[in-house]
Amino acid sequence: MSDEYDVVVIGGGAAGLEGALMLARARRSVLVIDAGDPRNAPAAGVHGFLSRDGVPPTELTGIGRNEVRRYGGRIVEGTVADARRVEDGFTVTITGDRVVRARRLLVTTGLVDELPDVPGVRERWGRDVLHCPYCHGWEIADQPVGVLATGPMSVHQALMFRQWTDDVVLFRHTGPEPTAEQLEQLEARGVPVVEGVVDSLVIDDDRLTGVRLADGTVVERAALVVAPRFVARVDALASLGLETEIEPMSGGQFVPADWSGLTKVPGVWVAGNVTDIKAQVLGAAAGAALATTALNNDLIVEDTNRAVAELRARQQKGA
Repeated sequence: MSDEYDVVVIGGGAAGLEGALMLARARRSVLVIDAGDPRNAPAAGVHGFLSRDGVPPTELTGIGRNEVRRYGGRIVEGTVADARRVEDGFTVTITGDRVVRARRLLVTTGLVDELPDVPGVRERWGRDVLHCPYCHGWEIADQPVGVLATGPMSVHQALMFRQWTDDVVLFRHTGPEPTAEQLEQLEARGVPVVEGVVDSLVIDDDRLTGVRLADGTVVERAALVVAPRFVARVDALASLGLETEIEPMSGGQFVPADWSGLTKVPGVWVAGNVTDIKAQVLGAAAGAALATTALNNDLIVEDTNRAVAELRARQQKGA
């Protein structure tokens, strides 16, 4: 493995691999650093991705890795311990103290899902504890579904999942009391509100069968919808000066960028969920495709300016 690259991609999910593929096809030297632990690993399949619907997440990344390598891109399994700006680009330290240099960085590290502190939620996350109807709604269609209210978007979630099943209940838990208008909407759609704090999930034969309230009541459910807080995974990149902002609707954290994915840190682009917390897999990949065309154009400008300076130096020397 070389120690110098045009671009180092930090994170090897759909966004990172799409970016690396585009860059490798543009004949850029590119290295992808990935821990091999995708956020969507618990899910049985990726959905809504045209031509890849239902493919297991690890299979999708395996396909992507092979495509990147086909064009000369490099992939190393590991995590980034540190990344710093230097005079002519960046240094990136990989676990194990290997240091590589890059002219530009593409950060596609994704998110951390901060889940409600209810026993069973983390263990069943991505299987029968869900958040996105477009990712999992078809798989739980016509089944009894519960929505765990923890914030202002919980009623909206209940009304959304009502599209896939007519058996939806809203567990009030720690969420705000629904307004009169919301209660009318829920009643009109046949979504009852269950008062009381949820104590835990009932798991039987490796599947969710119910939701237990603090008073011991068990409401039979086959799936539970929760609303995680999405937090950009950039702690290891603090030395770059990447800042996060709060997304007002969900309270999640993301790295802001311009239309092309360029951050406030010159030479650092972002793509995927680290900057677009609502993007599904296909959208994350599309965002990376856009970002890498802008990134590559930035390198073309730098290459051209350097070549012009060298030409002028030769002409001056010849004169």
